[in-house]
Amino acid sequence: MSETIPSLTQAESFLLEAEKMNPGPWVAHTRYVAQGAQLLAQAMLANNPACQVDPHRAFILGLLHDIGRREGVYGMRHVVDGYRYLEAMGYPEAGRVCLTHSYPDFELVMGASGWDGTQEELEFVRQYIASITYDIYDRLIQLCDAICMPHGFVLMEKRMVDVALRYGTGSAAPLDRLARRWRAFFAIQQEIDQAVGGSIYSHLPGVVENTFNHVHTL
Repeated sequence: MSETIPSLTQAESFLLEAEKMNPGPWVAHTRYVAQGAQLLAQAMLANNPACQVDPHRAFILGLLHDIGRREGVYGMRHVVDGYRYLEAMGYPEAGRVCLTHSYPDFELVMGASGWDGTQEELEFVRQYIASITYDIYDRLIQLCDAICMPHGFVLMEKRMVDVALRYGTGSAAPLDRLARRWRAFFAIQQEIDQAVGGSIYSHLPGVVENTFNHVHTL
């Protein structure tokens, strides 16, 4: 495996340690994000064998996107915690996805919940996001983060409502900014729809059941 991301064995070890430090439904969500990224990467290759995407790499990056939650029950600061952890471990590409997965619009650094890190950390996130161009792995993990709940794959709208119910709309942000964030996620879905040659949902098991048969618990 590339030296910029860990092996699957290493990634699993990181996640198991994180779960012991901060157990919770985020771990099951993370595993579905990894599975979804792998399945969609495989579908992209099936639709276009020349596509530059590695399903195994996508799985590992999905597995680690929320690794910052190892530090405890926090909001958006988990993106910086994850980045710092994986950077320190020597895996900058995996650390990058920790930062990018929550920001589908690189010009709008607005997360799902309010910022609970320092102002210096927030400025670092803004500068980092502004300095890069999102690649297919950033987009895959952003998408899968937006369609995966701890019980499985769901329609994106279901996940959006779930996040809003748990966190609110994020730092009392104007609704036009929230709408812009949501539109960015739908744009990514359209991009990946085209890459797989149809609806992403046709490649993900249990979407109907998970979306319509699961009751919210608040």
